[in-house]
Amino acid sequence: MDIEPAPVPTGTAGRLTLCLIVFLLAGCASTRSSESDETFDPLESINRPIFSFNRTLDKYLLRPVTKGYDTVAPKPLKFAVTNFFSNLRQPIFVVNHVLQGKPGGAARQTGRFVINTVLGLGGIIDAANDANLPVEKEDFGQTLAVWGIGGGPFLMLPLLGPSNPRDSVGMLADLQIDLLYQYDNSSVRDKLLILRVIDTRRHFLSADKAINEAADPYIFVREAYLQNRRFAIYDGDPPVEDLDDFEAEFDAEFDE
Repeated sequence: MDIEPAPVPTGTAGRLTLCLIVFLLAGCASTRSSESDETFDPLESINRPIFSFNRTLDKYLLRPVTKGYDTVAPKPLKFAVTNFFSNLRQPIFVVNHVLQGKPGGAARQTGRFVINTVLGLGGIIDAANDANLPVEKEDFGQTLAVWGIGGGPFLMLPLLGPSNPRDSVGMLADLQIDLLYQYDNSSVRDKLLILRVIDTRRHFLSADKAINEAADPYIFVREAYLQNRRFAIYDGDPPVEDLDDFEAEFDAEFDE
């Protein structure tokens, strides 16, 4: 389960800190430089209690609130909310397409942002989809991977869920161009952030049953996250050996 992070410091100090973290993260490239390596989870003994904490918080707070929202809110409203928040994140995709040397993708995502902002009433209507401009997500974690920086050890972050050092840095970088986080009115921004968390959680309600019925929910979530990131980094077409390694590794975990 992915939950939107809380705001982080911005400005000169925040950017200097981010640059320092990126510099230190470069060391991960020499430790784990390939997405096809086996699962690297040396912090499992720490990750598991954090995972349990996240699940407890979700069970008694976030999931009930989300279920209530999903039950009460009409479908058109839920679609509008999802479209609105997706549109606010489009500049992130544009910038990362550029950083990854994908000018075509950057142009398409720019067009999508302009069309939905203008014709889609601020993004609540996905008008760009009718213009054959689907979402092509790219984040800074993927950009760092394209630049050759390995993910490092698997991390289970409090409140935020599964990650790794590279993707954690990527998340911080993306926040610098996330339009919602840059909105000055803190009262409105914070309410919208809460709504975005609920909307994000709503899209994972269908996965709850599979996680709860897994022999080991922690391993299930970890491997699902790693597989998803492999697909994202390779634009949905990872090398065949990566898929073979993942399937063998996933089976071995549950055969033990």
